[in-house]
Amino acid sequence: MDDNTRGGAPEQELSELLQIRRNKLRALQDEGRDPYRIVKFDQELYSTDVVERFEELEGQTVSVAGRMTSKRIMGKASFAHLLDYKGDIQFYVRRDDIGEDEYARFKALDIGDIVGVRGVVFKTRTGEVSIHAERVTLLSKSLRPLPEKYHGLRDPELRYRQRFVDLIVNPESRETFVKRSKIISAIRTSLDAKGFIEVETPVLNTTASGAAARPFVTHHNSLGIDLYMRIATELHLKMCIVGGLERVYEIGRLFRNEGMDATHNPEFTSIEIYQAYTDYEGMMQLCEELIARCCALVNGTTVISYQGHQIDLTPPFARMSMNDAVIEYSGADFMACADDAAARALAARLGIETEDKTATKGQLLALAFDRFVEDKLVQPTFITDYPIEISPLSKRKYDSDGLTERFELFIAGSEYANAFSELNDPIDQRERFAQQARERAKGDDEAMMIDEDFCLALEYGMPPTGGIGIGIDRLVMLLTDRSTIRDVLLFPTMKPLAD
Repeated sequence: MDDNTRGGAPEQELSELLQIRRNKLRALQDEGRDPYRIVKFDQELYSTDVVERFEELEGQTVSVAGRMTSKRIMGKASFAHLLDYKGDIQFYVRRDDIGEDEYARFKALDIGDIVGVRGVVFKTRTGEVSIHAERVTLLSKSLRPLPEKYHGLRDPELRYRQRFVDLIVNPESRETFVKRSKIISAIRTSLDAKGFIEVETPVLNTTASGAAARPFVTHHNSLGIDLYMRIATELHLKMCIVGGLERVYEIGRLFRNEGMDATHNPEFTSIEIYQAYTDYEGMMQLCEELIARCCALVNGTTVISYQGHQIDLTPPFARMSMNDAVIEYSGADFMACADDAAARALAARLGIETEDKTATKGQLLALAFDRFVEDKLVQPTFITDYPIEISPLSKRKYDSDGLTERFELFIAGSEYANAFSELNDPIDQRERFAQQARERAKGDDEAMMIDEDFCLALEYGMPPTGGIGIGIDRLVMLLTDRSTIRDVLLFPTMKPLAD
């Protein structure tokens, strides 16, 4: 069966195609031409280098390497395309140039085979920059056909399970992950230039704290204890601040045993940044700068289209307190309630139901924000002044009873960053942890545990500090116009297929 076109085959033919490719491999091995025994190839240039530098390279001999994605045999001459890391390029193979035996071997190659091509740079009559091959070397045999060109790998489930194929046949997927790398690099470069240092903190912890989340539990056989996969890097990074490392950050994986949807995956990438002698206002400015810089780098502008919305990421971003936002979108003023009972009555009139009959004014304000405001915030907006009940690690806003110096950044109806003027009062911190423990005892399995090491560290003294966490995956979604987190994770968590 000839494989001269781009593409694969119907399911009923698959086993036959697989056997044909294996037979070709065995024939090569019997001839002493096993491609898997080749250990290197002199890849001098990428395809885009040849195209962009055509005037300089025309008539010169170059070497390129990559996956063959098309082949058109026309008697004694053939055209094919090679896909490498940066793009693709056409190459031209003629029997009289490489010899009859080598030309026969070239014709026997399959779509998907990885080849090295050495030849002279030229331009076809149609104006396409190409390579006139002097030698084509099979570097690795593809034993499975690629998806058909014009349909590609479009089934989302299959794309996520077989990302390696998705990257081969869908250029937009490759571009997304190239942009992801550039975004992370830009964040590192910006922070390093400001005097921050990158540190690493434990993934396995004896307590799960630093965020409101349900942890994954594992067991350490040698120590004979259960450990938790980290749900945040916050507490260890603030211990670094206590120790005198005044500007620190960590980009790393976090693990939360929660539901999965378009913006949530059980493991995800976050950056947390802590700076001594600043506050949440300083973190707002830093957040704006980082996001605008990343956006301009990968899109060439700070005005982008995301899921049908035009969004302007040019600093400064809008600012609004949580209570003012709830007033604007619902008309309800929770902070004006005389006590918690009045707040519960107000919530009931708004149709906000909670099983906790002792819910406080602050807790109900947060529920009202989730209900009436969050999905309305399309343009970047810092929501500030969060209730103390839902901000156990944030410093009090001392001119506003029951509120903290905390903000979250919302864009297109989703949260992208969470920041505090960090709580550095060890007595207050222990009391907040104790309240979290009481909430946990009442059944809230996302409430924080008391971290004794962190409490001990605070007793040695932590300077006034600003801290922020930014979700890298959601930021990449925003800057690449992707609707689901699975599109920006190379290997998202998937339920195993049945045997």
